[in-house]
Amino acid sequence: MAKKKIQKTNAIRLLDQKKITYAEQEFAYSEDHVDAVTVAHTLGEEEDEIFKTLVTVGNKTGPVVAVIPGNKELDLKRLAKVSGNKKIEMLPLKDLEATTGYIRGGCSPVGMKKLYPTYFDSSALDHDKIHVSAGRRGLQMSVNPKELGELVRAKFEDIIVK
Repeated sequence: MAKKKIQKTNAIRLLDQKKITYAEQEFAYSEDHVDAVTVAHTLGEEEDEIFKTLVTVGNKTGPVVAVIPGNKELDLKRLAKVSGNKKIEMLPLKDLEATTGYIRGGCSPVGMKKLYPTYFDSSALDHDKIHVSAGRRGLQMSVNPKELGELVRAKFEDIIVK
């Protein structure tokens, strides 16, 4: 039986273009359960290997992207400090698609409309691969965090609530 071909997203096209090794994982999603912990359980992966992409807005820099373990909480004060902002807050959900080109539950750190300042939690470096959204709901990609970080020019910092 032929394997179902997965429609390529901008995120996947960029990884292909840069010859970065990744694996795609498709799964059934629900509007009620788009959180990273549910994704981890659905895929049978460890919760701390599923990373969520959060978009914030700094008072000096504008949009700032944070990529953190799905079972953790973003420390807005730490992110503000490392990104050179005095204050940072979550981007209103209504502005997510216009800012990034992605919708809630399908926001990837790769392939946004612009390359925004991006910060990965340093715990990503504890893993050979992490799972992030591949650019649409129901599609994840596992990739080496260092290679992914280089692609989006990310800095690795401690940005989760301890």
